[in-house]
Amino acid sequence: MLIRFRSKVGGFSMFGDVATRLLKMLGHSGTVPGAIRAADIPNALQQLRSAVTRAGPDRPAPGPGEDQEENQPAVTLQQRAYPLIDLLERSAKEDCDVLWDKS
Repeated sequence: MLIRFRSKVGGFSMFGDVATRLLKMLGHSGTVPGAIRAADIPNALQQLRSAVTRAGPDRPAPGPGEDQEENQPAVTLQQRAYPLIDLLERSAKEDCDVLWDKS
């Protein structure tokens, strides 16, 4: 499942498991569909940044059937969170809500 995040300033999609984890980190229940009102974005953004920092380097093991080479770097949680952090920052500057739903 993919989750699509959107706002007046842009949008993107990410895998549902990662999106749900990040939504919970920013203080949301993780339900889809959902939204954050513009007034609530600064607090949510601060919570997300703190939670991602506390989580530290996230190096997930390859899942069943995945063929990950040893010399290929894993994508960290900090890297996966960047698009959401960027969208929240830009939305806060433009005072607009952020919505998400299944893609």
